[in-house]
Parts: sequence; C-alpha cells; structure tokens
Amino acid sequence: MIINLKKNIIYIGQFKLKCSVGKGGIKKKIKEGDNITPKGTYSLGSVYYRSERVGKFYSKINCKIIKKNMGWSDDPKSKHYNREIKITENYKLSHEKLYRKDHKYNFIIPIKYNFIKPIKNKGSAIFLHLTKNYKPTAGCIALKMNDFLILLKLINNKTKIKIT
Repeated sequence: MIINLKKNIIYIGQFKLKCSVGKGGIKKKIKEGDNITPKGTYSLGSVYYRSERVGKFYSKINCKIIKKNMGWSDDPKSKHYNREIKITENYKLSHEKLYRKDHKYNFIIPIKYNFIKPIKNKGSAIFLHLTKNYKPTAGCIALKMNDFLILLKLINNKTKIKIT
C-alpha cells in the first residue's frame, strides 16, 4: 500500500483525506528548521500514542505508548539525531517532547526521512500527527483524528508514503 500526498490531500485506497503540510510547502528539504515537508518516498515508523487520551484503535503496524520521558532528537550535535530519545533532567540538547499538553501528538507516526544514516542538519522529526485546524506545520503532515484512524486501518509495516 502506498500513501500518496499531493498538496494538502492524502490519497490512500478509496479515501481522500485532507491534511496540512509544512509552512515552506513540499520541496526538496534543505536544512533543519526550514519548515519544508520533504519531497520523496519514505517508509513509516511505529505508531506512537497517548494511551490515556485515545480509545481502542486498530493498527497493523507496531505501536508504542508515549511516556512522559520520551522525546525525538532534532539536535545535529546529538549522536541520536533524528531518533527517539529518553529525556532526563540533565538532557540539554534540542529535542521534540512526544508527551505534550496539546493533543497534536496523541498519535504520531515517524516518517523515515533522513533516517537510515542521518545527515546532520538535513532535517529530523518529520511525523504524521494530529491537527484540529489544518494550520501549516514545521514540516510534518497533520490530519484530523477521524482521518488518522482511517489511515491506521489501511496501512501496514510495508506501507510507504510518496510526497509529491
């Protein structure tokens, strides 16, 4: 199964799902923090979710419960750049907190952009996540909850996303 993203629409199976993308649009990603959603075809990571906020859901891919100390490194100085990290009190490098007060990360799926052998400053933490208002993102792809749940039912461990 391939997820096709064109402009602000995800095409998957018989579904067309509205989404938001990076403020900088869909282009070749240049650097960390450029607000661009990276053009290309990518594998997906596990589904991360806030168990106390979301009800039961169906997924054919691996799932991980988001814990308070979970983060994602977006600091090029880190040896864990563009990876899940454990946040400790002494952790000083830049990162995304996965356990957030807002509801954007109640569900996230990492898009494996710059992932296999991450190139420092090439971009990190590109996720499929939730939105309530379709405002542009910092480079991620955001869907409303009902559409995210539809997507979860359709994808599997071999699904790729094609961003054009």
